[in-house]
Formats: sequence, C-alpha cells, structure tokens
Amino acid sequence: MSTDDFIDMRSDTVTRPSEAMREAARDADVGDDVYRDDPTVNELERRAAEAVGMEAALYTPSGTMANQIAVNVHTEPGQELLLERESHIYRWELAGASALSGLQTRTIDAGDRCVPTPEEVEEAIVEEDLHRPGTGLLTLENTHNYRGGRAVPKDRIDAAATAARDAGVPVHLDGARVFNASVALDEPAPALVSEIDSVTFCLSKGLGAPVGSVLAGEEAFIEDARRVRKLFGGGMRQAGMIAAPGLLALENVDRLAEDHANAADLAAGLDDLPGVSVPDPDTNIVVADTEAAGIEASDFVDACTDAGVGCGEFDTYTTRFTTNLDIDAEDVADAVDRVSAVVEDLSA
Repeated sequence: MSTDDFIDMRSDTVTRPSEAMREAARDADVGDDVYRDDPTVNELERRAAEAVGMEAALYTPSGTMANQIAVNVHTEPGQELLLERESHIYRWELAGASALSGLQTRTIDAGDRCVPTPEEVEEAIVEEDLHRPGTGLLTLENTHNYRGGRAVPKDRIDAAATAARDAGVPVHLDGARVFNASVALDEPAPALVSEIDSVTFCLSKGLGAPVGSVLAGEEAFIEDARRVRKLFGGGMRQAGMIAAPGLLALENVDRLAEDHANAADLAAGLDDLPGVSVPDPDTNIVVADTEAAGIEASDFVDACTDAGVGCGEFDTYTTRFTTNLDIDAEDVADAVDRVSAVVEDLSA
C-alpha cells in the first residue's frame, strides 16, 4: 500500500508541513537562539505568549520538554507533585518529574471531570513536615488526552487552580491541545488559562508545524525556564528554520473546528458498526470500544493498519483515532468503510 493510500489517524503529530511552511523554513531569518539572536524565534515566542495571554514564552523542541521544564522551575527537589491519574505528565513522560527534578508524584483520580474538584485539591495538598514532603506543584491537563480529548470547561480549571493557589501551590497546565479546547468550548485561550501560572502548548499537533512546543508564563518564570531548557539540552542555535513554520501554525487555530467536525463524523460512522461503541468526541480524538465485538485493541489496530487506517491502542479494548490537518471528509468516509470490513472480518 502506498503512503498516499494510507489514512493516518494514529495522532495529530503525523501531519506533514505545508508548502508554505517549507518555504518559510527555507527563507527564515535566523541567528543563534542561545544568544537570543534569532529574530524568527523571538517573534514566535512573542506571538505565542500573546496567544495564551501570558507575559512571555519559550520555544522548546517538544511538549514533554516544555512540561518538564515547567515542573523543574516551579519546584524544589524532594517536594511532591500532584497530578491527575491519567495525565500525560504522569503516564507518558518517562517519570521525568522524579528523574529530572527529584520529585515524588502523587495522583488524584478525577474521572470524567478530567480535573480534580477544589475539595480534592485541598485534601491532597500537604505541608512539609518532619515526615512528609510539601506539595510543590499541581498540574492539570486540557484537553485531556487519555480521557478522549475532553475539553475541560473554564470553571473546572479555575476552581482547581484557585484551590491550589490559595494554599500557596503553583499550577501548571499541560495544554498540548489547549487551542482544541478553546475552539470546542468557544472560549478564548487566554481565558482558559487566566488562573494558571504556566502553560504549555504544542505547535506540532493540530496546528500542523513539523516540530516544537511552547512554554508560557510570567517573564521571571520564563527567564528561569530558559536556563533549565539549556540544562535539559534544549538550547538550539539557528532555530528560526523550525520556528518559522510554527508562526504559520499559530494561524491554524480556527481550522481546528474542521478536525472536530471530521471526528464527529468518524465517531458516528464507527459507532454504527456492530459491536463497536464510540462516544461523541469533544474535539479531534475518537475512542472506539470493541469489547462487545470481542475484538482486542491490539488485534484491531493491526488489522486496521493492514487495511490502510492508522490508529493506536489505548487499552485492552479501546483504540484511538485522531483527525488532523491531513484528513478530510472523504478520508473519514473511506476510513469508516475500511474499518467496517475489519470489524466484519475479525468478528467472523
């Protein structure tokens, strides 16, 4: 099967840069970013900070690095980090909080709310004493990846953040897809993070850039983050060549609505298949449950891949499909047809 025949919905990180992005990379005005001499990176950081209503921003190679920089700057070794049980920082970042920042982690199961209630936050926060580490940071996530790309309403984010900050604990938001939340909730991104101390977001997911994420916060925080980025190996040189596509990616926020519409159509089509259950998606992530069909996700993913549809195993019977900038309505219809044949074959 040729690459052109493959409908890749494993993630929204698989998009390929547009011709305009490739041209922007080629023609970018560059300098040494470690010396802060790269005008394209400087402009990206200025516009990125503005996009989320923060004082300053820092360009990083990845969302994981941006999150781990934030965790490091906000805390001291030996403190405790509070996270939602299924959060990306806890599940998918290789225990970076302990390995890189010397933190103990403790989780709160927020369930379908995706963020803990103020009461749960207050109960979880501990003060340092002879026997226990003090709570150094609370992290939240929006949209919530593992819980199906859920867009968390502003009031829930604000309530959890306020409870932490009232206790003297800073709050970081893993906003890898915060613009998806913004579009889905019809709420400006700065409003969604107004009670947050720092936020990360990815340029390389739904916005379509080939590489890069942003960490934003107060100016003094970002100055500290710049030093930690260097410590973590993220000091880049003529980075304007990858920052230039990022500037164009910031213009793609409104078109995320197309991904959401395609995801809704995909979910409806898959939910009609026998033995497949798919809840309505908030954003661009579609989670299909095949337990009723007796099909384990590992077999389902392999068969879908063989049929030319890329997806990813989420749990024993759940599989994730992610619509993205390279997927259109025709691809969605084609994918449903191919997956229908897969279900029929595996159920036989």
